[in-house]
Amino acid sequence: MQEGDAATPGTMDVNTALQEVLKTAMIHDGLAKGARECVKALDKRQAHFCVLAENCDEAQYSKLVEALCAEHAINLIKVADKKKLGEWVGLCKIDKEGNPRKIVGCSCVIVKDYGKESQAMDVLSQHFKSQ
Repeated sequence: MQEGDAATPGTMDVNTALQEVLKTAMIHDGLAKGARECVKALDKRQAHFCVLAENCDEAQYSKLVEALCAEHAINLIKVADKKKLGEWVGLCKIDKEGNPRKIVGCSCVIVKDYGKESQAMDVLSQHFKSQ
């Protein structure tokens, strides 16, 4: 049902596109999740883009990720909630009804491999160009 929404041009917002790209990248094992993995990927310049939660526990951690993204010219997207970001990248259990349970917060995610081309990727590319 989401693919039907994605087929109509101009209707997908940045958050929906981000969710779709993260899901595709997760399926193709192209994500780095957590402080250690993200900093290593940023330092090696393996990242296509970075997603950072605004409600991160450590201010120093946010500054480090922002500085590495700026230094290596890697696009950065901020999301409001780390629990929501954790849910988007699969750090949760899905119950029988399909609802997420036991969601683990994730402060930072790096996309190293998109997986496949999609309209969601085009929406994010346009968002990065407009910044």
